[in-house]
Amino acid sequence: MLMNIKPMTTITKKSKILYDCHPDTIPEEVYTSTEPIILKGLVKNWPLTKVGLDSDEKAIDMLKSFYSGKPSSVYFGDAGINRFGYNEDISKLNFEIRKAQIDEILDELLLTINDPQPPIRYIASNIIDIYFPKLIEEHNLPFSGNYFEANPLEYADPLKGIWIGNKTLSPCHYDAQSNIACVVVGKRKFTLFPPEQVNNLYPGPLELNPGGPAITMVDFDNPDFEKYPRYRNAIPIGQIAELEAGDAIFIPCMWWHQVQSLSPFNVLINYWWNSFPKIRGQAMHALKLALLSIRDRPEQERQAWKHLFDYYVFGDSQHAAEHLPAAARGLLGPINDTAVRQLRAELLQKLNR
Repeated sequence: MLMNIKPMTTITKKSKILYDCHPDTIPEEVYTSTEPIILKGLVKNWPLTKVGLDSDEKAIDMLKSFYSGKPSSVYFGDAGINRFGYNEDISKLNFEIRKAQIDEILDELLLTINDPQPPIRYIASNIIDIYFPKLIEEHNLPFSGNYFEANPLEYADPLKGIWIGNKTLSPCHYDAQSNIACVVVGKRKFTLFPPEQVNNLYPGPLELNPGGPAITMVDFDNPDFEKYPRYRNAIPIGQIAELEAGDAIFIPCMWWHQVQSLSPFNVLINYWWNSFPKIRGQAMHALKLALLSIRDRPEQERQAWKHLFDYYVFGDSQHAAEHLPAAARGLLGPINDTAVRQLRAELLQKLNR
């Protein structure tokens, strides 16, 4: 007898959880993981975490005491916006970004904290060293161990960001860095997909987006399968990570993730770091150059270039040079800082012609 099995419409897989975590002893397996890992209770002893569990007002007072006074970019959205994204014809964002004083925004968040549908306020990705420089002294991860000691110049000082707001939803996107995100106040829900699911997530414009990387056009809570049918293929692959205050999550570089703030007041502190020398440049620049110079060529040429990219870039890094003497390998061999600078200068010269 044939069974009529309905396709999945919601994600059920849960992200891996690592218990008994301590900031000073994060296992090496976390930093090298190819999948997200929840670090249960990692920052439960941070002062702001403890104060936030007592009351939102005390957490806001603590943040204001550390505030440097510098104006910041703030997302302003009308009450009822359920996700940061676009208007109907994708001609502009559905919120505004304006400069404001963070202490004034904190006061407004406290004033509207009991409103069932408050106006949306979101302070996104602020660099802690600029806006809350003293806060990091007691709210920091050491990032020590063999993984970071392997290349201390690149890994020693991850970029530290702070995210503050009320109930918001940042649509699924990727970051070109590895990330540990710490939920300090409130609760958050992460929805995650591996990089190979990009085709099923329907990314939006590259130029117009809320925070830099492209975001998915799919509303995960109410997916339109007629408009975005391939999203059904992503659902069994996706993961859900639900974090309480004190928990953290490791998100590998290039993993897609949606972040939903579930509490009337939320604070998250995150750490981004590169696992690749910054002097070598950003991969997004290479993607945009490929869009410019390769995508619209005749199909035969595009396929030829695809074979070359597979041979030189995406294949075994040793294969393309293994038949050449070491002294003759040039760019096909190890690329040192001198070669990087020479190649960057050559590319800039050619692009400026």
